[in-house]
Amino acid sequence: MKKNYILDTNVLLHDPNAIHKFEENDVVIPIKVIEEIDHFKRDMSELGRCARHVSRMLDEMRSRGKLSEGVKMENGGVLKIAFNGELQGHGSKEPADFQILQMAMNLRKRNPEMPCIVVSKDVNLRLKADAMGLDAQDYEHDHVDINELYMGHSEVEVSADQLKEFLEKGKLPASGIQKNPNEYILLKEETEPSHSALARFDAELSQFVALIHTPDEMRIVQPRNKEQYFAVDAMLDDRIKIVTIIGKAGTGKTLLAVAAGLHKTLWDKTYRKMLVCRPTIPMGKDIGYLPGTVEEKLNPWMQPIYDALDLLASGKKENAQKNRDALQETDRIGVEPLTYIRGRSIPNQYIIVDEAQNLTPLEVKTVITRVGHGTKIILTGDIYQIDNPYVDSMSNGLSVLVEKFKPYNIAAHVHLSKGVRSELAELAANLL
Repeated sequence: MKKNYILDTNVLLHDPNAIHKFEENDVVIPIKVIEEIDHFKRDMSELGRCARHVSRMLDEMRSRGKLSEGVKMENGGVLKIAFNGELQGHGSKEPADFQILQMAMNLRKRNPEMPCIVVSKDVNLRLKADAMGLDAQDYEHDHVDINELYMGHSEVEVSADQLKEFLEKGKLPASGIQKNPNEYILLKEETEPSHSALARFDAELSQFVALIHTPDEMRIVQPRNKEQYFAVDAMLDDRIKIVTIIGKAGTGKTLLAVAAGLHKTLWDKTYRKMLVCRPTIPMGKDIGYLPGTVEEKLNPWMQPIYDALDLLASGKKENAQKNRDALQETDRIGVEPLTYIRGRSIPNQYIIVDEAQNLTPLEVKTVITRVGHGTKIILTGDIYQIDNPYVDSMSNGLSVLVEKFKPYNIAAHVHLSKGVRSELAELAANLL
C-alpha cells in the first residue's frame, strides 16, 4: 500500500538525498521545513552545505512540475511541498514541531485510507507524534545492527604443529578459512588453549601473518592487551589506509593513535605531517559563548589531544608543555577542529579523527574524501558516548563506516573493550 512520508528538517540535513529513499511512496515536505532549511543555508558548516544541496535539488525538481501538486521522482514516488490547505496558519508563531504535526494530521484527515508517517531524527518529535495518534519513525537509512557490529577480531583453533610453524615463520596458510581482510586473530592451540599467538588475516595471500613489532619509540605507551596490540599493528601498517577504533572511555584510543602517528611522522618519517582533528560538539555552552581568541575557544575541545601529546612528549610533567610546543612548532604536527578540514585535499599525512562517533555518515564521507595520495586516516570513538542529538549508536558515521569498509583490503577495525586508564575509571565505565 502506498504511504505518505512527512520529512522533518533534521532528516534532510542528515541526508540531503533522503527524498529518494522511500521507494514508490509519496514524500511530503512541510513549508515549515523549507523555512528551516533556508535558515541553515548560510551556515559554513556541514549543515549549511547540506541545506544548500537540498535547496538546489528541490529547485531542480520544481523545473519538472508544480511541487505543490506533486512531482514524479525516478523511483516512482511523488515529491510534494505542503502549503496553504495542507498547512493551516502559515506564518503561525506555533513551534515548528507543532506545525509539522498539524500538517500531518490534516493530511491524514483528507485521505484516511493512505498511511501517514512522520519521519524525524528528533526523538521528542516522534514522542509528540505518538501522543497525537500519528505514526512516527526514525530515518533508518544506513542504520546498522549494533548487536551485529563487526568487532574486527576473532579466534581460530589450530594444531600444536601449526602454532609452532606460525611462531617460527611469522606466517601460516589459512586456506579454507573465511575472514574479512585484515581481521585480527587469536590463534589458540586446540589441546592447550593457554598456548596462543596474535595474528592478522592477509586476504590477498590467504594466510595469517604476525603483527608488527611495537617500536622502541612507543615504549611509553606499550600495548597492555591483545586489542591494543591489534590497534597498534593496524596503525603502523602503511598498506592499511583507513583504521577505525571503537572503545569506551579509558581504553587508550586517542593515546595509541597519537603515539603511532608521532612514530610514523617524526621517527619513521613515512608521512610529512600528523593532523589531529575532532568535531566541536559541545557538552555545555557552544564555542561562541567562550571568551578569548579562536585558539583559546577551541582549547576545551582539543584538550584531550594536548593531554596525549604532553604524555608522549615527556615523561616529566614540568617539561611536557615545553616539549609539546616544540613539537608543534616543527610544523610536523597539527591540531585543529574538524570544521577546518572541509574543502581541502590532504596528501602524505597521518590524520587522526577523534570522537568520530559524533559525525553523521555524510560528514564521515566528507572527511574521508579529503584524503589525498599517501595519506592514512584513523577514526576513533565511543559509539555509546554520543553528544550529537541526531545520531545514535546505530546511525552515527563511525558505526556505518565500520560495516561498509570491512570487506576491503585497505581497511582495518579494532574494538577495544578493556579500560587501561585506571581501576577506578574502568569500574566507572562499566557501572555508571
